[in-house]
Amino acid sequence: MRRNTRKIYVGDVAIGGDSPISIQSMTTVKTSDIDAVVDQINALAEAGCDISRSAVNDMEDAKAIAEIKKRTTLPFVADIQFDYKLALAAIENGCDCLRYNPGNIGSSDKVREIVDACKEKNIPIRIGVNSGSISQKIIDRCGGVNANALVESAIEEVKILEDMDFYDIKISVKSSDVNTMIDAYRMLAERVDYPLHLGVTEAGPLYQALVKSSIGIGSLLKDGIGDTIRVSITGDPVEEVKACKAILKALGLRRDGLDIVSCPTCSRTTVDLPKIVAEVEEKAQGLGIDAKVAIMGCPVNGPGESKEADYGISAANGMGFLFKDGKTIKKVKEDEIVDTLLETLKEAMDNEN
Repeated sequence: MRRNTRKIYVGDVAIGGDSPISIQSMTTVKTSDIDAVVDQINALAEAGCDISRSAVNDMEDAKAIAEIKKRTTLPFVADIQFDYKLALAAIENGCDCLRYNPGNIGSSDKVREIVDACKEKNIPIRIGVNSGSISQKIIDRCGGVNANALVESAIEEVKILEDMDFYDIKISVKSSDVNTMIDAYRMLAERVDYPLHLGVTEAGPLYQALVKSSIGIGSLLKDGIGDTIRVSITGDPVEEVKACKAILKALGLRRDGLDIVSCPTCSRTTVDLPKIVAEVEEKAQGLGIDAKVAIMGCPVNGPGESKEADYGISAANGMGFLFKDGKTIKKVKEDEIVDTLLETLKEAMDNEN
């Protein structure tokens, strides 16, 4: 069962409560390079992202937010470190959320200015604690950089805001170590009812990041913990969105496009299954239908998997049987499989519309 949390809004995207688990990513170019940022955010939106975040390192970055917002549709999270004036400028220029830790800002008067500005414009704050940014005081108290230290750091930051009567908060406690990350979020979930942003920080290049994030984020989502997610990948941020969608689809938490089930192939496979799957995946992009599709080249498991999916192809010896809702509807030649399957999906989409 999903953990019950407060609900907050980042722009028009609800986070927590009974709202769907949202997908986030972050731009990689300088925020003041407006054209480049707009291109990245729009690419993220097209890929299925719900919320974008950008680093605000100077006043030029903060002032760029207003124009970026005019040319994009995703809610904009301003990532602030240390300088409270940048936070105020980001708010003034229309950001939808702040990612900052009040303990890094300095005096309580400066934090109060930010809190008052956020209250006035209904802007939430994300407390973001990473294993690389815990204070030495907490490290000493907790006996090192561990799950307990991450949680204590987050609670300390949250208390600063709560003491100022601010509760429009979401929290992350990320670590590059998967076990530490899982333990920290489980501990935090027992202590607060704020929505949680899940992620394995500095997860690395594509394949390593996919494995780490799938284990870390997937384990917590299966526990009912987590309200918004980001898969951190060194590279193209669009790949982060694809990975998030795959994790959510694998857990049955989102139906968004085709969920393809296909066998890894073995000596029983007698059709060019990798080619068929690749063609379907490529040509089905943007089709706009949410469905589970089995594409199987195994005479042992193929028929069963095809019957369990919304649509399925069980192929062998140059032929394929097309299934819909568990029933065989057509027999086609191998070179007709892709076109036949796509035509069937398009017909279903047209009927739904």
